[in-house]
Amino acid sequence: MKQRLQKINWESVANNMHEKGFSVITNLLTDEECNELVQNYTQPNTYRKTVMMERYRFGLGEYKYFDYPLPNIIHQIRTEMYPHLAPIANLWFKALKMDTKFPLNHAEFLEECHKNGQQKATVLILKYGKGGYNTLHQDLYGEIYFPIQTVLFLNEPDKDYTGGEFVLTQQIPRAQSKAIVLKPKKGDLLVFTTNFKPEKGKKGYYRVNMKHGVSEVHSGKRYTLGIIFHDATN
Repeated sequence: MKQRLQKINWESVANNMHEKGFSVITNLLTDEECNELVQNYTQPNTYRKTVMMERYRFGLGEYKYFDYPLPNIIHQIRTEMYPHLAPIANLWFKALKMDTKFPLNHAEFLEECHKNGQQKATVLILKYGKGGYNTLHQDLYGEIYFPIQTVLFLNEPDKDYTGGEFVLTQQIPRAQSKAIVLKPKKGDLLVFTTNFKPEKGKKGYYRVNMKHGVSEVHSGKRYTLGIIFHDATN
């Protein structure tokens, strides 16, 4: 996994993030790795919490938060990707004149979370059946947050499920929201902003707020795995 991540064109990823607020990395996981993560969904000792989405009006479906220690493949992705994303986050905060600078080492960032009482893992696996969907939202979990996150796609669209597109919205100040609909393939990883990105205007940079969700699944089952780089209070 470390070698696969090193081969990624991170300059291209950064350019996409600056321009669009998201970037797709294709074929990061093999079919076997995707299938193993899906099969482990029923292993109770792997997870710390299960959430039924309709109970909280988050949508229709189910997700589970992993407990520490994370499975090795997830730990590797989270740890090795972070140093490539932290410089992007730091540029964004600097452009928007926000007084935060993220360390370039993920362990150091988690230490900051833990000092703030955010000590619980936020990596989660999501399952949707027919009719399932996820309302537009942002994954923040506490005062300390990292503004970029990722999601791994564990099924093949139009084969294992239909519908269930990944949706991003951009709220530009004094304008209507823009919707972006994405359909990554099995094994792909999507990098995207957790809550905003800077946009350059005539008078400098301004903040474009973004949310994400999942459109309705028409058939089959859809599994994804979300990797969030900050920890949570609960």
